[in-house]
Amino acid sequence: MFLTIGRTIKGGWNNFFRNGYLSIAAVSVMLLCLFTMSSLYLIVLTADSVLAGMQGNVNVSVYFKASVSEESILKAKKDLENYSEIKTVDYITKEKALEIFKKNSASKPVILQSLEEIGENPLLSYLVIQANDPNQYDMVGEYLKNASFKDDISWVNYRDNKDRIDRLNKTISEVRKIGLGVAGLFSIISLLIISNTVRITIYTHRKEVEVMRLVGASNTYIRLPFIFEGIIYGLVASIISMLFLYVSLRLSAQFTLRLVPTVDMVSLYLSNFAVIFGMQILVGAFLGTVSSWFAIRKYLKI
Repeated sequence: MFLTIGRTIKGGWNNFFRNGYLSIAAVSVMLLCLFTMSSLYLIVLTADSVLAGMQGNVNVSVYFKASVSEESILKAKKDLENYSEIKTVDYITKEKALEIFKKNSASKPVILQSLEEIGENPLLSYLVIQANDPNQYDMVGEYLKNASFKDDISWVNYRDNKDRIDRLNKTISEVRKIGLGVAGLFSIISLLIISNTVRITIYTHRKEVEVMRLVGASNTYIRLPFIFEGIIYGLVASIISMLFLYVSLRLSAQFTLRLVPTVDMVSLYLSNFAVIFGMQILVGAFLGTVSSWFAIRKYLKI
């Protein structure tokens, strides 16, 4: 069995090198397919990372009327902590709110000067609520509308962050759809080109195939070299694609950091190297195997 496998692998390699420009064409198309798929996968990973960062910063801020006592706010905090969809509730006093406001407005002296002219703290105490899941903020909002302390609430703020996340989610969904469409198109093209390449290989070796059949070679033995040839196309395209992808990310590193300062694309690539490479090998080998199988089935009639 091992001898048979060794011979078929050797036959696949021989076919790969004998085909010359046909092999280059087949590898090039598959390379384009794998490179596109991997690039889109990295874009989705980047978008997911940005989305995760935004989701971590999303919260519901519940501002209480100035007349509401601290005791009432702490009671409301305790009620909210018992709600299953809520992860954490932080109490921000008027004094702490003023401190945060001054820190955030440090570069705006006009605002700080206006605050000093007021003479007193105009800010309200509030609770910062984080849900277990970003999709649960609507339920938190409904709970606040019917809470026992609803009359103590001045206003609630979280809609702006939620809208940004919804837009990003929609964008990621569109990128995935486009990516699947482009990858599917290149996959079909790869299948057609590799099938034609294997068909030509079979035609050039038709006399050898006839001799093998005459001496009693099994269909599997005849098929395997061409199957391995298709797998070799996928493996070679995968290796070159990974190299091209790394070089492209290195060359565009400064641009991508300006575009997405929170994500280092090169580091993202390296941390997901095994997943991306494994995905490319599986897809490449699958495309090569399927296209070779159909080419043999259609043209050898065995």
